[in-house]
Amino acid sequence: MTTAYKSIAFVASPTPEAQAALHAFSRRYANVPPEEADVVVALGGDGLMLQTLHRFLGTPKPIYGMNRGSVGFLMNDFQAEDLPARLAEAQRSVVHPLLMVAHDLAGETHRAHAINEVSMLRQTHQAAKLSVSVDGQERLSELIADGVLIATPAGSTAYNFSVGGPILPLSASLLALTPISAFRPRRWRGALLPDYARVAIQVSEPSLRPVSAVADHTEFRKVTRVEICMDRTVDLFLLHDPGHSLDERILREQFGN
Repeated sequence: MTTAYKSIAFVASPTPEAQAALHAFSRRYANVPPEEADVVVALGGDGLMLQTLHRFLGTPKPIYGMNRGSVGFLMNDFQAEDLPARLAEAQRSVVHPLLMVAHDLAGETHRAHAINEVSMLRQTHQAAKLSVSVDGQERLSELIADGVLIATPAGSTAYNFSVGGPILPLSASLLALTPISAFRPRRWRGALLPDYARVAIQVSEPSLRPVSAVADHTEFRKVTRVEICMDRTVDLFLLHDPGHSLDERILREQFGN
């Protein structure tokens, strides 16, 4: 099944490669404002893709990434020719973000969405002391570590994987709960949770051992408690060339390709 997109918007990172691609595509195709476009083409790396997905969070607008950055796991290969045909043949992946609700020492409550992961990190030389509850039941009374994170399948190959967490297939109804440099319990490697789980992480001694909470690029400092769940009210639409879907890329990553 093909989809013909009548209007295209281009967004690009500030790198020379991405800006050159932006100018070339803008000359070749009508570059309409993103809010008016049927599809958005993001030229850059995974950072730009995350920014673009956040920008259009809650809208049905599909995002097609082309790699003009350094990593590009979420991106398609760059090719200057046949863009309308590639868009028409692209396969759609639907993902849901995490919703983070963070409470801080000042008594304020903050909300943010994360497409890759929610992470909690120590702010000083002092290790964080945390307790972890799942669906209202305490599962870990004390975790002493640099921090902990919860990753979606789409984000499991990013920060989560770099700290030893598992890679999750996109179709898996799971979340990865992964410690960051755990000191106690030393052998705890994390947990796989159903994606309907509601996770709460309590900070012990938040004044002495301050902790920040980060949802992708949004950070709140000196938090006391963070609650995380998958927000199924929000759909995100990514477009990938046939044979290069997120499912296929995640599978390749597990075999080191």
